[in-house]
Amino acid sequence: QVQLVESGGGLVQAGGSLRLSCAASGRTFSSYAMGWFRQAPGKEREFVAAISRSGGSLYYVDSVKDRFTISRDNAKNTVYLPMNSLKPEDTAVYYCAATTKRVLVAYEYAYWGQGTQVTVSS
Repeated sequence: QVQLVESGGGLVQAGGSLRLSCAASGRTFSSYAMGWFRQAPGKEREFVAAISRSGGSLYYVDSVKDRFTISRDNAKNTVYLPMNSLKPEDTAVYYCAATTKRVLVAYEYAYWGQGTQVTVSS
């Protein structure tokens, strides 16, 4: 069992930055690949970024490449998502999730956090 708690969301102007964090409980954090997803009002949940168990492999949706950087600290059971050059279309609830399976699809993730709101004003 893994419990995930996101933090770091908020309101920011376009072009600004935020850093999301996701703290995991349990001793098996390093056994899971971790992902970030987002869901805007009226839209389906969207893959944003993922990182392998060791941190050696990174995955991004095209729309956030070169702006967002996923990382993890297995000693602190935490995954991070610094977000730069934010755009109004980045507005969504952001969720972190843990998986032992494929990282690009939401249904492969067994554990989810409660989400943190990111709002980017124009």
